Amino acid sequence: MSGNTELLNFVYQNSQMGIESLSQLIELSDDEEFKECMEKQLEKYREFNKEARRLLEERGHNEKSIGMFDRLKTYLMINLQTMNDKSASRMAQMLIEGSSMGVTNALQDLRKYEDADTEILRLMRKLYKFEEKNVETYKAFL
Repeated sequence: MSGNTELLNFVYQNSQMGIESLSQLIELSDDEEFKECMEKQLEKYREFNKEARRLLEERGHNEKSIGMFDRLKTYLMINLQTMNDKSASRMAQMLIEGSSMGVTNALQDLRKYEDADTEILRLMRKLYKFEEKNVETYKAFL
């Protein structure tokens, strides 16, 4: 698989995980301000997902979805971690951890595939900055 495809699949999978996690957390949250924040970020993840899919299709590739095991694991972890504490603070902590992982992985991939297509690198940098901003945004809810 080429670096271009790897990067696009990272954006696709990262945004897919964001969509699924936020959709689940929005349903669990009672804090309207926090919900509104998550809904805005959910929309942005959908945009990243759509753009990555479009670029993959333009290059003759199919998106590589997150595996069923990882989806189930994430779903169960969210339920387990919010079972006794559905506060915005707890959910913000979880989202900060997820976005921090996204920042780390994005930076590693940007360095690994620095010779990738300019348009793909631009999308990847945009996702990287978005994840960094998410960490800062969610700190307000801790």
